Amino acid sequence: MAADQRVLKILTCGSVDDGKSTLIGRLLYEQRQIPDDELAALPIGADAVVDYSLLLDGLEPEREQGITIDVAYRYFRAADRHFIVADTPGHEQYVRNMITGASTSDLAILLVDARNGLTSQTFRHAHIVSIMGIRHVVLAVNKIDLVNFDAQVFQSICADFAKLAELLQFSDVAMIPVSALLGDNVSTRSSRMKWYEGPSLLQHLARTEVLEKATTGFRMPVQLIVRSDGGPRGVAGTIASGQIAIGDKIVLLPSGRITSIKEISSAGRPVGRAEAREAVTLTLSDHVDVARGDVAAAPFDQPHVGSQFVAQIVWLGDETLHPGRSYLLKQGTRTVGVSITAIKYRVDVQTMAHEAAKDLRTNEIGVCNLITAAPLVFDSYADNATMGGLIVIDRATNMTVAAGIVLHPLTRSTTIRPPALFVTKDARAHLNGHRPALLWLTGLSGAGKSTIANATEAKLNAMGVHTILLDGDCLRGGINKDLGFTETDRIENIRRAGEVSKLMLEAGLVVLCSFISPFAADRRMVRELMPDEFIEVFVDTPLETCIERDPKGLYRRALNGEIKNFTGISQAYEQPEHAEVTIRTDELTVEGAADHLVSELARRGIFDLSGKSGPRHE
Repeated sequence: MAADQRVLKILTCGSVDDGKSTLIGRLLYEQRQIPDDELAALPIGADAVVDYSLLLDGLEPEREQGITIDVAYRYFRAADRHFIVADTPGHEQYVRNMITGASTSDLAILLVDARNGLTSQTFRHAHIVSIMGIRHVVLAVNKIDLVNFDAQVFQSICADFAKLAELLQFSDVAMIPVSALLGDNVSTRSSRMKWYEGPSLLQHLARTEVLEKATTGFRMPVQLIVRSDGGPRGVAGTIASGQIAIGDKIVLLPSGRITSIKEISSAGRPVGRAEAREAVTLTLSDHVDVARGDVAAAPFDQPHVGSQFVAQIVWLGDETLHPGRSYLLKQGTRTVGVSITAIKYRVDVQTMAHEAAKDLRTNEIGVCNLITAAPLVFDSYADNATMGGLIVIDRATNMTVAAGIVLHPLTRSTTIRPPALFVTKDARAHLNGHRPALLWLTGLSGAGKSTIANATEAKLNAMGVHTILLDGDCLRGGINKDLGFTETDRIENIRRAGEVSKLMLEAGLVVLCSFISPFAADRRMVRELMPDEFIEVFVDTPLETCIERDPKGLYRRALNGEIKNFTGISQAYEQPEHAEVTIRTDELTVEGAADHLVSELARRGIFDLSGKSGPRHE
């Protein structure tokens, strides 16, 4: 659309069956925005009322179930204005789709059924609308005809919503009674509600002036490095905020290198300047190192650069969020590893109260501390929506499990900087005479992990290999003695073990770890800390054998219900699918298993088996 045309981007949301699709379908019908053949195909009920919701519910499952699943976009013009409507699902299962629609909207129409009033989903959607930075809200009290156009019902719902709107700090709130099915107060004022003196929905939309969201200075996430034959290298991306002109200085982050703009091109033609929302290619005056995911910014107004920040998130994953697990974070054009290190509190969407929480479940909202595996360039969402919005992705399934906004950086993100060391890991390995490695033995309790690890270390020690054995019970008696056996504590137990292992690898040692580590995600988290040295060893012992051995008497107590969350009994063990080494204890003795692991390390070049003691690198 031409830049001088006024476009209003609208989100519809609310609970299931509150009439969102019917409302927009009716609006399109009254504005004659429906092709004749599409209108003729709509079914007419026994009461001669057309089902307008089918104009938006285009997916076959939606037509069969009578609910919206996908986000349906419709474009129309009315009252000398252009509108883009995102009709989003009301069902709790599809909150992620609702967030998709909210991310680009200026105004939200929040529908409630006059018979039901505000529901938990109403509160949740209102909160998400607030999180996504939408400041204009219309409360459409729908199906007002089914309560006989009762003014008191409408006013009671409005009073309840006014309290919520004040807490969520919406800038512009309109409350309109409508009947989407019959058309009351949709495009024109209804004659059946003389007690209502406000505008119709369309009249309100037509006159809404969108408040400009607060933005920072120039920001452009780098999307692509363009290399033309024989020509200069270009930096391509969409300007998130501010403006840029030829000759302006910019800083490239996170490197901090300052350069200036030599040329700007947009849509394949040269231009002198460009501004927010324009896709451009910048030619820089200097040959500097820049890559996708970097950010070009104004030197005098720079975003934050750090790896730790506080964010408000909506958890969308089917599995409960437990702090400590590793995910991917996508922000702008950059994707990095991330861990949610702590949940500061969970938000009660009805009372706005802050509740202590150790986990977040599907569709719950919380404020959390996040730490990324590499420095991130970001602004708070209040200052810049593009640079402050984020999604969290599950590494295994590639599904979006959370969406959120950056609230502010953590101070320690900028004050903690690892020093440059004079003695490196390679130097320590050279002194030891062998490379470092991590053997991570996982399996059920009683599988034989500790026994095999102990025997393997004895063989390595006799060969002159520098080792350290980290056993689950030993760490739980010291650094992890404050942890229990809940899922959250188990995750933290393995995270700490992984960090200690990483330090031992830095010392150039061969590290042997013996941990049940029942969750695949947690073992993957440790692998990502040291991908080059991590060797997963699955000690594959049948549960029946482990119960028969029961060296600590734990299985007996677990089977009697005395121990909760016991792996193999009341808590599942996720077997490794791609372990580097599998040891079946019904096929190998302890001595044979230890020999097998020593041979595996030699095969990988960790040391030379021909040496009588630890061979030195020349």
